[in-house]
Amino acid sequence: MNRISMILIIICFVLAGCNSDTIDTPRYEGKTLVIGVIGDAPTTREKNVNFKKTTFSQLEDQNLYPNFDAIFIMKEHLTEAANQKYAKEYINAGIPIFFMESKKSYLPFINEELSYDEVPDLSSDNYAIGYFQSGNEHQHWGYGLYNDKENEHNIEDVYTRIFTTIESLEL
Repeated sequence: MNRISMILIIICFVLAGCNSDTIDTPRYEGKTLVIGVIGDAPTTREKNVNFKKTTFSQLEDQNLYPNFDAIFIMKEHLTEAANQKYAKEYINAGIPIFFMESKKSYLPFINEELSYDEVPDLSSDNYAIGYFQSGNEHQHWGYGLYNDKENEHNIEDVYTRIFTTIESLEL
């Protein structure tokens, strides 16, 4: 094999490595989290995160929230999650609420006047939306997938970033 062919092969390997659709990020290693989930619990790589199934009717029980560090509402339940009767629950929860695979903002979930279908898709680069209110102050987050590619590693990265956000709130 001549020298030019060998250089071309090396360049191809280098370029192939630069066009990755995944990102290798560290795992969440903070305190153990307990997260309530409406829907099926996600698969994550962290061992220090426990998921507990919950329901919308349980959201109305204010005694539920001290048992959780956050609530995840999975994609198949987003339309119901935007029901106006739950808006005050999200605002008064005292813990962050995450809406998984929502292409909407947090607004249809906390605004009693809007339904999920009425709000246009605002951002196609978010995989999850988070909302937290404490008193009159609120925070919201959007979590996108690396290179906008939906695969196992990039989804795991989103969850890791969410867990880090939850811990940073120091509830």
